[in-house]
Amino acid sequence: MTDHNSTDHPVLAAIKQRYSAYQFADKPVEAGKLRSLFEAARWAASSFNEQPWRFIVATKENQAEYEKALSCLVEANRGWAQAAPVLVLAAVKQDFTYNASPNRVAQHDLGQAAAHIALQAAELGLVIHQMAGIDQGKAASTYNLPDGFTAETAIAIGYPAEGDLNDAESKARQRKPFDEFVFGDAWGRASGLF
Repeated sequence: MTDHNSTDHPVLAAIKQRYSAYQFADKPVEAGKLRSLFEAARWAASSFNEQPWRFIVATKENQAEYEKALSCLVEANRGWAQAAPVLVLAAVKQDFTYNASPNRVAQHDLGQAAAHIALQAAELGLVIHQMAGIDQGKAASTYNLPDGFTAETAIAIGYPAEGDLNDAESKARQRKPFDEFVFGDAWGRASGLF
């Protein structure tokens, strides 16, 4: 697992280990590990506990199912993602169940669930790559998404490939300095915390 990332402050090991893989080992992911990933997603926080996320899972063990999911990715992502043994399409429910009003944070909540998947994957020795590059209309029609649901993203899941990593995986990840995103008493004014 990649561990060439230096943090300025202590964080969980899974946060340091997580990276967006473009290469995957030719090895299936055990069902028990996949269940753990979705258990982690299940416990993500969400507005009014709506849990608006829905996941469609396809593994290479069922080739027809896998090809169906792969066909919903944009062409640029299909090229590298087809090496992943597991593909997941993620959708959200756009309205709250309790009052049918629009859930303006549905995508945020999906992001939290996906982050839980990413961190659990790192903990289990897996790598993932989250992607926005899907054909939303094709995903909706291919899987007959009901009204009120929108296909949003996809996730490739697998074991890290042995050997050479591509440029994105082999370089230390770069992050913005705190003064660019943690503000104090005015927008754009760095917090005194750092």
